[in-house]
Amino acid sequence: MKIFEYMEKYDYEQLVFCHDQASGLKAIIAIHDTTLGPALGGTRMWTYESEEAAIEDALRLAKGMTYKNAAAGLNLGGGKTVIIGNPRTDKSEAMFRAFGRYIESLNGRYITAEDVGTTVQDMEYIRQETRYVTGVSEAFGSSGNPSPMTALGCFVGLKAAAKEAFGTDDVTGKVVAVQGVGNVGYYLCKHLHEAGAKLIVTDINQEAIDRVVNEFGAEVVAPKDIFGVQADIFAPCALGAIINDETIPQLKVKVIAGSANNQLKEERHGDTIHEMGIVYAPDYVINSGGVINVADELNGYNAERATKKIENIYNIISNIIEISKRDGIPTYKAADRMAEDRIRTLGSSRSNYLSTERSILSK
Repeated sequence: MKIFEYMEKYDYEQLVFCHDQASGLKAIIAIHDTTLGPALGGTRMWTYESEEAAIEDALRLAKGMTYKNAAAGLNLGGGKTVIIGNPRTDKSEAMFRAFGRYIESLNGRYITAEDVGTTVQDMEYIRQETRYVTGVSEAFGSSGNPSPMTALGCFVGLKAAAKEAFGTDDVTGKVVAVQGVGNVGYYLCKHLHEAGAKLIVTDINQEAIDRVVNEFGAEVVAPKDIFGVQADIFAPCALGAIINDETIPQLKVKVIAGSANNQLKEERHGDTIHEMGIVYAPDYVINSGGVINVADELNGYNAERATKKIENIYNIISNIIEISKRDGIPTYKAADRMAEDRIRTLGSSRSNYLSTERSILSK
């Protein structure tokens, strides 16, 4: 991998390699863009096949966070960290405190949070070395478990997409097929049930299935059958790349709106469902409730304020749909366009301000 060529192609700002021999820390911090503000993105710990795979993952995820934060209306850029190691066996307090010192050395350019393979406890170790971390426990004035807030954003985004497809955002009587009912999926089912929707669900975890059956009267199907059920809305809340050549022909829904990351296996699959007339709520927008929630901690967490920002995902999805119709493009491209326009507009504004400041200082 030619790192500088890749960074130049996708306009990355910084790649930081962090090593601490005593604790075994091997981490990569990727900062994609700080036009809108400091880069916010979680820390992922994973057993990568190679160092190159870890670097590619960090870079890809950091760019995704730039678009997510911009589309969510946050004054934050995009970044991400990957730690190479087994999250079950290789963790230690010393490792995360060493990592915290690396974050501190960036002097606020990067703010981290919990991600795959890391926990609230890990964030609290980091917090002992730097204040540039969110998602710690409520004892630290944090927002706590982000899943309910992510689900709230998914629910209001789903309603916005439903309005475009059905002429109303009332989901009473609508059949929603939910793939994955642990964490975010469970809370989304709760919102849908309370709103009068009928649920068809699947999951590989029987305990999670039993919970939604008992509490919400959900119908259950096998994981392979969820794509072809007769439903109005499909809510993928588990795996990525599930909108693909095999699943698209099975779909009978008018809306796809769920919390899973990277739902389109390839961009062309977004083009295909657009041509089929399916309203797709872009994943990194509809699932941004969690990052909006933890970002509010940076201003001193206020649950009411965070909730209002998350409920605005309804308007953001509606705006994306309008851009899609106006420009004749799929919604996934409309979301990118909206995020890029915001970065470009505010970037120009900041550039003008800084230029003026420099001219004043030079007099």
